[in-house]
Amino acid sequence: MTGKEACLRLLKDVVRESRADQTEALLMTEDSSLTRFANSSVHQHVAERNRTLILRVVMNKRIVVFTTNLLDRASIRDLIKKAVSLAEIQHPNDEFVSLPSPQPIPRITTFNENIKTLTPDRKVKGINDLFKMVKEEGLKASGSFSNGAVEVAVVNSLGVEAYQRYSDLVFHLIVANERGSGYAGFVSRDPNRLDIHSLAGEAIGKASRGEPVQIEPGEYEVVLEPYAVSELLSFLGYLGFHALAVQEERSFFCNQIGRKLVDSRVTLYDDGLDPEGLQIPFDFEGIPKQRVVFFEGGVAKEVTYDSFTGNREGKDSTGHGLIAPNTEGPIPINLFMKEGGSSLEEMVGSVRKGIYVTRFHYTNVVEPMKAVLTGMTRDGTFLIEEGEIKQPIKNLRFTESVLRALSRVSAVSRDRRICSEGTVYSRRFITGVVAPAIKVDGFNFSGVSAL
Repeated sequence: MTGKEACLRLLKDVVRESRADQTEALLMTEDSSLTRFANSSVHQHVAERNRTLILRVVMNKRIVVFTTNLLDRASIRDLIKKAVSLAEIQHPNDEFVSLPSPQPIPRITTFNENIKTLTPDRKVKGINDLFKMVKEEGLKASGSFSNGAVEVAVVNSLGVEAYQRYSDLVFHLIVANERGSGYAGFVSRDPNRLDIHSLAGEAIGKASRGEPVQIEPGEYEVVLEPYAVSELLSFLGYLGFHALAVQEERSFFCNQIGRKLVDSRVTLYDDGLDPEGLQIPFDFEGIPKQRVVFFEGGVAKEVTYDSFTGNREGKDSTGHGLIAPNTEGPIPINLFMKEGGSSLEEMVGSVRKGIYVTRFHYTNVVEPMKAVLTGMTRDGTFLIEEGEIKQPIKNLRFTESVLRALSRVSAVSRDRRICSEGTVYSRRFITGVVAPAIKVDGFNFSGVSAL
């Protein structure tokens, strides 16, 4: 059972069957494929097809959420009966007002038929060509190639009806030898945009610069590639760009709206309709996405809302509801950083002594209210001296406030890149961050990484 009519018909039947005060039914279908490779050898190919129904019922402010992939009529009736029975004995959430009412949803195309051409044979052929390319450079390749088709449909008892079909592919590549490594990544809804040869060249160029040297930790000028920038921005979205974090007084935006918190070169926003990103027309409550600006010229502006956090303040949802039960808040998932006027070469050329960072990994939160993170550099970290990238350096641990780093931005690239970690361990729904490269005049590295 796939397709708009079939999905919406199922969900309407679910809502009609429920005797709760309010009912919401969310259906997600997935048809995905994952190919993994390591040491220049394909070692895994798996595929999955699944359908998941997330049922949310409300009775006298008592809320229950059930999830199932048993979609026959008898199983669904049993699920509804259990949900309603449990709702009758739940503790009420006095702050709950209502599920959202319907709004017009923009029509955009998020599915590319060519995704069907990514058969296992075609994927392995492209990967084998990659192996030949890296072997000529004395390197080995590891990574993953994931693609899928997803449907999202939402119906509630107040009249919301939304359906969208998505395609996506995510390619991660690490090339390495005993001395160093390099990374390149790609995400898109259109498989015709994938250029494995170009990605291989990007990664090879970083892995072939010689023996890494160790430098002392400390504060350095840095040039961060979009991969590294996207990691920092994602954590900002998770920690503080949404209403629940502000309402619970755990956001760095608390009492800061209207104040200049970062450099005027920094404008950050979330926009599910911008075609430069992975477009998403509505959220998991069926509410259309709105553009929300977090920093404009360095000034703190606004945050995202779902129906629950919006109702708390008498405001409308901005279309940022996540899959119920969502305890983390309306986290933005279509982040953008506005481009600047510099090139990557110009940024590197302006550095007297600093560090070039391709990406971060094992990043974790140290101090949420100040957006302090810690993590390591990875797969392409280089010393910059007198405006030139020199030899690779051993990976460093950083401990830094993202807000402090963004307050020290002195250049932003005119070119941006969409970056995504993808997902292979949960329900498939790929999101991305559109980020430029940036130069930061002071970034703290607290130690040398053993990895």
